Amino acid sequence: MPDDGFVKQSIENGVGTISFYHPKKNSLPGSLLKKLAEAVTGMGEDENVKVVLLQSEGHSPFCAGASFDELLAVKDADGGTAFFMGFARLILAMKNCPKFVVVRAQGKAVGGGVGVICAADYVIATDRAATKLSEMALGFGPFVIGPVVERRIGAGPFAAMTVDTDWRDAQWAERHGMFAQVVSDIEALDEAISALTSRLAKSNPDAMARLKKVFWQDTEHWDDLLAERARMSGELVLSDFASNAIGAFRK
Repeated sequence: MPDDGFVKQSIENGVGTISFYHPKKNSLPGSLLKKLAEAVTGMGEDENVKVVLLQSEGHSPFCAGASFDELLAVKDADGGTAFFMGFARLILAMKNCPKFVVVRAQGKAVGGGVGVICAADYVIATDRAATKLSEMALGFGPFVIGPVVERRIGAGPFAAMTVDTDWRDAQWAERHGMFAQVVSDIEALDEAISALTSRLAKSNPDAMARLKKVFWQDTEHWDDLLAERARMSGELVLSDFASNAIGAFRK
């Protein structure tokens, strides 16, 4: 597998599958974020696609969030904003896609990976798929992903995840609406994903598109909101605190 990761796409029986991989625990550098956003947008425009499946390669983790290498390479606020806009554009692409976006979460998700999960319309996970918002410990905060996480699980649970930066197990995520289903292992995960996406691929596309608008009602201002949040993160990541904290986590 390439050292800089990849994004793959395929369409079969109405299911558009987008898979990503990065050797550093499926983290997401800017190049992969851009490709993922473009892939989601493209699947949304493809008449052959009835439902979108977003997944990562391997058995664990699902996504380690932002690339520490790129965060440490940020030299100014514009560069920091540009990096965090990668997550903003992916979230917006998932929100604006007129098809249901299903996420397959086979393992742990941290930071931006939690944002990707919460931007989905339906998530099936294994019982190993713990989640964590680690941004406060890194010297900034989950500003960009905050709106989509809070919308999914509620203000109280989002605040708790942000403040204590602790792991939450898959059962906690299911109780709070982050996961729609939790299954025991990869085999059961793939069976559940296949059953759901196959059923959705045969459903009424117009009904699904209209439901998608209902699901995301009152988020029309998010283009401006997430851009503002990206600027916040882009400025904070330049602090000595953030640089030292990210360097320690990286090691």
